[in-house]
Amino acid sequence: MRVQVDPATVLVVDDNPTKRYLLVSWLSRAGYTIVEAETGAEALVMVDAKPIDLVVLDVRLPDMSGFDVCEQIKGNPKHAALPVVHVSAHAVDVSDRAHGLNRGADAYLVEPIEPEELVATAQAVLRYYRARKQAELLAQRMALLAETTLAINSAPDFLRLLEAAASGTAKIFEGPAAVVTATGDGDFWAATSDGPEQQPTLRQWTPEPGREPSVGTSFRSDPPEAWPLLAWPENDEVGVAATRIRPDRPAVYVAVPASYNIPGAPVLRQLAQAIAAAVEAQRSYDEEHRIAITLQRSLLPRSLPIVAGLDLARRYEPASAHTEIGGDFYELTMIDGRLLVAIGDVSGHSLHAATVMAELRHALRAYAVDGHEPGAVLTRINHLMLTLLPGEVATVCLMFIDPASGHVQMANAGHLPPLLIADGRATYIEERGPLLGLRADRPADAEFVVPPGATLVLYTDGLIERREAVIDEGFSALAGVALSGIDDRLDDFCDRLLTELTGPEMSDDIAVIALRRL
Repeated sequence: MRVQVDPATVLVVDDNPTKRYLLVSWLSRAGYTIVEAETGAEALVMVDAKPIDLVVLDVRLPDMSGFDVCEQIKGNPKHAALPVVHVSAHAVDVSDRAHGLNRGADAYLVEPIEPEELVATAQAVLRYYRARKQAELLAQRMALLAETTLAINSAPDFLRLLEAAASGTAKIFEGPAAVVTATGDGDFWAATSDGPEQQPTLRQWTPEPGREPSVGTSFRSDPPEAWPLLAWPENDEVGVAATRIRPDRPAVYVAVPASYNIPGAPVLRQLAQAIAAAVEAQRSYDEEHRIAITLQRSLLPRSLPIVAGLDLARRYEPASAHTEIGGDFYELTMIDGRLLVAIGDVSGHSLHAATVMAELRHALRAYAVDGHEPGAVLTRINHLMLTLLPGEVATVCLMFIDPASGHVQMANAGHLPPLLIADGRATYIEERGPLLGLRADRPADAEFVVPPGATLVLYTDGLIERREAVIDEGFSALAGVALSGIDDRLDDFCDRLLTELTGPEMSDDIAVIALRRL
């Protein structure tokens, strides 16, 4: 919405042509744009149809009293702030002037009127009118700014953030808007909106270098051709606020029609700062997320061992891009003729959780290579955590499998139970001890046999846990998918587990191991 500056439009209402001519002449010479009306009804129609800034209104009109016209104007919420100046050669008593002011007039002049007095009165009431309109506009925009700030900080990812910013900017300024900045990788994106009711659009576009600050916020007016993203209003420039929070980061640009800004562009500047802060937080989060995923993938097994008599498959899927990384891990390796199988989850979701995961996985491998059985391995890892990682908690299910006999020796430190599918039945191996990181005694290792043709599934909680459902529903769903049939290729079976048990946006990491005895 344009923020009006001079000239103001004045509606002169008087049925006397000579008197109306004088009023129009004096106000025209003062630089005002004039529209005229002879009757009260005509004046009310013009106030509704035209952008009027001031009404100079005779008290005595042929069809109704000027007092009634003023009261109707002020009674309409759309025009309640519109200033009205009464002029009269007949209703000149103190009681008349008080009556007119009490019914809504902003000023009351009695004839004879001097030109200077009329112009000075018009200027005075217009100063107040414009200050009031600007204060109301500023309050409205600040309320919308608060809503936009909440929306951009609630956005799940970088592009959705830009869309929310462009949509909010268009609503604040009631016109076209563009928000442009770069991802953490340096790829520039522009989100644009044609207006407050329009859906934002995204495209890749790089702005021309301008007068961006090294740190802070600047405002400038650019020609429309410098911002060919939108159809800007005619005879207007593009007002651009540029904010940079860090000198090594690209600036955030917010562009609206220049005439839509309050002098000094305080709302646009504050909006650009709010968007820049949200963008910087998103960039930092995306960088940490990429680092954590890279770290996790680099520390997990790069390939599966080839084991005679066993078919193996595994899947690791990090959480969705807008979710913090977790500490899920797994291990599959041959040690002294037995297959070491382990799966675990470090408490928390952060880069720190991923680094703790790496320490536990290395410790697990080292203690297993030393010849310790599963329970002894977990006891030593628990001691390590209590000594070097106090306050950390993790779950681990660890087993040694003899490929020839299918014999399994297992120790479980608070992890979800493995699922054994054999002879058309799905059975959870419910042997569990306390979590790692707690001072508690551990039970003896569990032992069981995986019969020929049976499949064993180990998994982390991201596969079956949902905020809206109890854990038993997740266990039932996993068993149901397994009983519906194990694919000939275990890789296909793992893919089907992910497809049928998770949605498109995973809120937690998922690790799955599937083992079939041939």
